[in-house]
Amino acid sequence: MGAVVGTLTMQTKQRRPSRDKTDDELEMTMVCHRPEGLDQLEAQTNFTKQELQILYRGFKNECPSGVVNEETFKHIYAQFFPHGDASMYAHYLFNAFDTTNNGSIKFKDFVTGLSILLRGTLREKLEWTFHLYDINRDGYINREEMTEIVRAIYDMMGKYTYPALKGDVPQQHVDAFFQKMDKNKDGVVTLEEFIMACQEDETMMRSMQLFENVM
Repeated sequence: MGAVVGTLTMQTKQRRPSRDKTDDELEMTMVCHRPEGLDQLEAQTNFTKQELQILYRGFKNECPSGVVNEETFKHIYAQFFPHGDASMYAHYLFNAFDTTNNGSIKFKDFVTGLSILLRGTLREKLEWTFHLYDINRDGYINREEMTEIVRAIYDMMGKYTYPALKGDVPQQHVDAFFQKMDKNKDGVVTLEEFIMACQEDETMMRSMQLFENVM
């Protein structure tokens, strides 16, 4: 999850000279797909109006049309992992943000997901992560899905992967995942099993806490 948050918060650090509310509201009407109003987004997320303005400007810089398709998303994401192939992980990440399954991410989709990752409760963050791993959206994580995610992460990290990728390394990670997560040993991991196992894992809890004060 660290890679997700690190990438998506990059634009928030590139603050520009402040403008008034009228300028931002006017700019929002000029894209092809106008996002929700600032007041509504502020009520629906854990961001302030000023933070939403900053996020919107960064989003519009990358996507002037107001929406991101998968190819554009992959192109943006790949810039943060120049030594690896981030395309497959970006594909899964794109699907996690595309909650309506219409092949595009609008600003509302973006800030809703980002709000959960950065400012959500622990359970909300874990639920979002679970849905990222649940590739076929059937409510379970199976071994095939976890293998795909692990391979995508190794491909994304490229030569910086540690330990160095060998043929059986992804399978070892999947085995360890299921040993910890699959409480009833039925071959799949449910949301509740995932949350329970993560809450018992100090490393996972520390990684979640790192995001609380990112912005």
